Amino acid sequence: IGCLSGFWKASGGRSVKLVVAIIQPTKLKAVREALEKIEVTRMTVCDAQGFGRQRGRTEMYRGHEYKTKLLRKIALEIVVNDDFLQKTVETITAVARTGPEGTIGDGKIFVLPMDNAVQIPTGARGPGAVN
Repeated sequence: IGCLSGFWKASGGRSVKLVVAIIQPTKLKAVREALEKIEVTRMTVCDAQGFGRQRGRTEMYRGHEYKTKLLRKIALEIVVNDDFLQKTVETITAVARTGPEGTIGDGKIFVLPMDNAVQIPTGARGPGAVN
Protein backbone atom coordinates (compact mmCIF):
# COMPACT_ATOMS: atom_id res chain seq x y z
CA ILE A 1 0.00 0.00 0.00
CA GLY A 2 1.63 3.15 -1.20
CA CYS A 3 0.12 5.97 0.83
CA LEU A 4 -0.47 6.19 4.57
CA SER A 5 -2.13 8.64 6.89
CA GLY A 6 -4.67 8.12 9.58
CA PHE A 7 -6.25 8.63 12.95
CA TRP A 8 -4.51 7.27 16.04
CA LYS A 9 -6.28 8.43 19.18
CA ALA A 10 -3.95 6.87 21.77
CA SER A 11 -1.98 3.68 21.61
CA GLY A 12 -1.59 2.90 25.33
CA GLY A 13 -0.52 -0.67 24.53
CA ARG A 14 -3.63 -1.30 22.42
CA SER A 15 -3.25 -2.63 18.93
CA VAL A 16 -3.59 -0.37 15.93
CA LYS A 17 -5.06 -1.40 12.58
CA LEU A 18 -4.87 -0.16 9.02
CA VAL A 19 -8.32 -0.18 7.43
CA VAL A 20 -8.27 -0.27 3.64
CA ALA A 21 -11.69 0.28 2.12
CA ILE A 22 -12.26 -0.08 -1.62
CA ILE A 23 -15.46 1.80 -2.49
CA GLN A 24 -17.36 3.27 -5.43
CA PRO A 25 -16.16 6.79 -6.36
CA THR A 26 -19.73 8.10 -6.03
CA LYS A 27 -19.76 7.11 -2.34
CA LEU A 28 -16.59 8.99 -1.31
CA LYS A 29 -18.22 12.21 -0.10
CA ALA A 30 -20.88 10.41 1.95
CA VAL A 31 -18.36 8.01 3.51
CA ARG A 32 -15.96 10.83 4.39
CA GLU A 33 -18.75 12.87 6.01
CA ALA A 34 -20.02 9.85 7.97
CA LEU A 35 -16.50 9.08 9.24
CA GLU A 36 -16.06 12.70 10.37
CA LYS A 37 -19.24 12.33 12.47
CA ILE A 38 -17.67 9.43 14.39
CA GLU A 39 -14.42 11.42 14.85
CA VAL A 40 -12.36 9.58 12.26
CA THR A 41 -10.94 12.70 10.67
CA ARG A 42 -7.75 11.67 8.87
CA MET A 43 -7.44 9.32 5.94
CA THR A 44 -5.67 8.87 2.66
CA VAL A 45 -7.78 8.72 -0.48
CA CYS A 46 -6.28 7.01 -3.52
CA ASP A 47 -7.68 6.47 -6.99
CA ALA A 48 -7.67 2.78 -7.77
CA GLN A 49 -8.61 0.47 -10.60
CA GLY A 50 -9.54 -3.16 -10.31
CA PHE A 51 -12.11 -5.86 -10.74
CA GLY A 52 -13.64 -8.65 -8.78
CA ARG A 53 -16.81 -10.52 -9.59
CA GLN A 54 -17.84 -7.66 -11.91
CA ARG A 55 -15.06 -8.62 -14.33
CA GLY A 56 -15.24 -5.23 -16.05
CA ARG A 57 -17.94 -3.93 -18.35
CA THR A 58 -18.65 -3.30 -22.02
CA GLU A 59 -18.82 0.33 -23.15
CA MET A 60 -19.26 2.27 -26.37
CA TYR A 61 -16.82 4.96 -27.53
CA ARG A 62 -17.38 6.75 -30.85
CA GLY A 63 -19.52 3.92 -32.13
CA HIS A 64 -17.06 1.19 -31.19
CA GLU A 65 -17.74 -1.33 -28.46
CA TYR A 66 -14.89 -2.16 -26.11
CA LYS A 67 -14.46 -4.13 -22.91
CA THR A 68 -13.13 -2.32 -19.84
CA LYS A 69 -11.49 -4.85 -17.55
CA LEU A 70 -10.42 -2.44 -14.83
CA LEU A 71 -13.13 -0.41 -13.10
CA ARG A 72 -12.49 2.86 -11.28
CA LYS A 73 -12.65 2.62 -7.49
CA ILE A 74 -11.50 4.67 -4.50
CA ALA A 75 -9.16 3.20 -1.88
CA LEU A 76 -9.41 4.73 1.59
CA GLU A 77 -6.56 4.06 4.02
CA ILE A 78 -7.32 4.81 7.65
CA VAL A 79 -5.28 4.04 10.77
CA VAL A 80 -7.40 3.41 13.89
CA ASN A 81 -6.92 1.95 17.33
CA ASP A 82 -9.17 -0.82 18.64
CA ASP A 83 -11.62 1.70 20.14
CA PHE A 84 -12.45 3.01 16.66
CA LEU A 85 -12.11 -0.13 14.55
CA GLN A 86 -15.63 -1.55 14.84
CA LYS A 87 -17.46 1.74 14.31
CA THR A 88 -15.17 2.66 11.41
CA VAL A 89 -15.89 -0.63 9.61
CA GLU A 90 -19.63 -0.44 10.38
CA THR A 91 -19.86 3.17 9.17
CA ILE A 92 -18.08 2.46 5.89
CA THR A 93 -20.18 -0.66 5.32
CA ALA A 94 -23.47 1.14 5.96
CA VAL A 95 -22.70 4.21 3.86
CA ALA A 96 -20.87 2.58 0.93
CA ARG A 97 -23.57 -0.06 0.37
CA THR A 98 -25.99 0.62 -2.48
CA GLY A 99 -29.52 -0.24 -1.45
CA PRO A 100 -30.53 -2.21 1.64
CA GLU A 101 -28.92 -5.45 0.44
CA GLY A 102 -25.94 -3.99 -1.42
CA THR A 103 -24.76 -5.04 -4.87
CA ILE A 104 -21.72 -6.58 -6.48
CA GLY A 105 -19.16 -3.81 -6.95
CA ASP A 106 -19.92 -1.94 -3.73
CA GLY A 107 -16.42 -2.76 -2.54
CA LYS A 108 -14.45 -4.49 0.19
CA ILE A 109 -12.88 -3.59 3.52
CA PHE A 110 -9.57 -5.06 4.62
CA VAL A 111 -8.24 -4.77 8.18
CA LEU A 112 -4.49 -5.22 8.62
CA PRO A 113 -2.27 -5.10 11.70
CA MET A 114 -0.15 -1.95 11.97
CA ASP A 115 3.21 -2.47 13.63
CA ASN A 116 4.71 0.99 13.34
CA ALA A 117 4.64 4.35 11.62
CA VAL A 118 7.51 6.74 10.91
CA GLN A 119 7.15 10.46 10.17
CA ILE A 120 9.63 11.25 7.41
CA PRO A 121 10.68 14.85 8.33
CA THR A 122 11.18 14.29 12.07
CA GLY A 123 11.79 10.55 12.32
CA ALA A 124 9.06 10.33 15.02
CA ARG A 125 7.79 6.76 15.46
CA GLY A 126 4.59 5.20 16.73
CA PRO A 127 1.53 7.31 17.64
CA GLY A 128 3.51 10.54 17.41
CA ALA A 129 4.25 9.86 13.75
CA VAL A 130 0.58 9.72 12.82
CA ASN A 131 -0.96 12.54 14.88
